[in-house]
Amino acid sequence: MKVLLIGGTGTISMAITKLLVQQGHDIYLLNRGSKDTECPAGVTFMHGDMNNEAEIEKLLEGKSFDTVCQFIGFVPAQVERDYRLFKNKTKQYMYISSASAYQKPLSDYRITESTPLANPYWQYSRDKIACEEYLMRMYREHGFPITIIRPSHTYCEKEIPLGVHGANGSWQVVKRIMEGKPVIIHGDGTSLWTLTHNSDFAKAFVGLIGNIHAIGETYHITSDETVTWNQIYQIIADCLGVELKAYHVSSSFLKAVGKYDFEGSLIGDKANSVVFDNAKVKRAVPDYVATVRCDQGIKCAIEYILQHEECQVEDQEFDVWCDRVIAALEKAKAEV
Repeated sequence: MKVLLIGGTGTISMAITKLLVQQGHDIYLLNRGSKDTECPAGVTFMHGDMNNEAEIEKLLEGKSFDTVCQFIGFVPAQVERDYRLFKNKTKQYMYISSASAYQKPLSDYRITESTPLANPYWQYSRDKIACEEYLMRMYREHGFPITIIRPSHTYCEKEIPLGVHGANGSWQVVKRIMEGKPVIIHGDGTSLWTLTHNSDFAKAFVGLIGNIHAIGETYHITSDETVTWNQIYQIIADCLGVELKAYHVSSSFLKAVGKYDFEGSLIGDKANSVVFDNAKVKRAVPDYVATVRCDQGIKCAIEYILQHEECQVEDQEFDVWCDRVIAALEKAKAEV
């Protein structure tokens, strides 16, 4: 099949690009070209700025695709542009939304695709909901062949999944664990969470490409493994061979004192217990099984990051902020 990936080099999309090439599909990547060197051989690159509709329209002249996959559409104006560009150029348009769009707070921790969409805490999620609503309307009113995908927390070999971190990613938290410093875990660490390795996500996603049962449908794709945040952080410490010094802080307090977007990322997402029902995607892709266990995926990520200095990005501002939060709470304990 002839498949166009808009983006194609991110955490989720890179795994999909690699799997599609491995399966022998005709793959095109439309992006600015900043990460092309990381892509496998056999990909055709189309360089352009998706924010420049006229430029992209010219780039697409005379071209059509079996499937177009949009990984970098975040606001309604972007999917409206995509409808104009691709309404006569594809048999399937696959849009990456987000499982954070599901109802917050949840009325039932078990999530299916029919769980209501509503997130008053995170603009990112509300924008994704608005994108979905527009695309569904184009499907109902004009037959635009959409498939909507909602990933949850998907990670790869270059990143360690965390709940609380700074602007520079996971390294500073890993460094704190290695140095024996207390590490902030939101809440009491017992809320349920689901991590999905990008290689597993790609299996189900690719199985939906060109799938007649996927047109007009919405799917989330996750693993079936449920863990607590305490378990996630303990796995990290165990992989590093050191003691975990967990310091639990309520998500609402982190939101109140954080310079980081903890209202969205915690209150609107990771602080909630979630268990995903993947029955729908398994009916559409019968051989889909997530095989990378949480501890295995995290171990590989830690090994990769420890071996690649470019992944070890210091974040002194976040480190100091953690120390200040912990000191303030310890002082409050002593004064009560």
